Amino acid sequence: MFKTESYSGSTEKDYQLLLKQLEAIVMDESDTIANLSNASALLNQFLDEVNWVGFYIWKDEEDELVLGPFQGLPACNRIKSGRGVCGTSFEKQESVRVEDVNQFPGHIACDAASQSEIVIPIIKDGVGYGVLDIDSPITNRFDEVDQKYLEQFVEVLKKYI
Repeated sequence: MFKTESYSGSTEKDYQLLLKQLEAIVMDESDTIANLSNASALLNQFLDEVNWVGFYIWKDEEDELVLGPFQGLPACNRIKSGRGVCGTSFEKQESVRVEDVNQFPGHIACDAASQSEIVIPIIKDGVGYGVLDIDSPITNRFDEVDQKYLEQFVEVLKKYI
C-alpha cells in the first residue's frame, strides 16, 4: 500500500544551509560530473521521504535527455523532450511539481514506488542543459518551499557545471 499522507517539508532555514553546503562542495571543482554527483548525494542526504535524486543531461546529437549522476535505484536511460515529467519540464523550461504521478498524463514509471515528483530545469545562457529530478514514495511530498529552494539550488549549481 502506498503512503498518501501529507509531508511537512524542510524549513527555509534548512534549505539556506543546504545552499551554503552546495557552494562549499562545488566551488573549487571544475569537473561537471564530480559536481553533479556531489549535488545529487547532498540532496539525497538532505531530503526526507525521497527515493531518487538525480540529473538528466540534454544531448543535442541524440535529441534527448540522458541519465546523469544520481542516487537511487537504476533509472530510465533516455527521455525525449516533452515526454513524462522530466521531458515536460525540459521542453517548457519550467519547474514541474506533481502531487501524484499516477495522475500525470504520460508519466514514465522508472520506479513503481515513486508517487510524487519535482523536476527543475537547468537552463544555461538561455539554452536547456538538463533537469534535476527528485522522486518520493509518498504523494504530495513537494511544496512551494521545496520548489523555491530547489530552483535556487540549480542556480548555484549551474555556475559550476
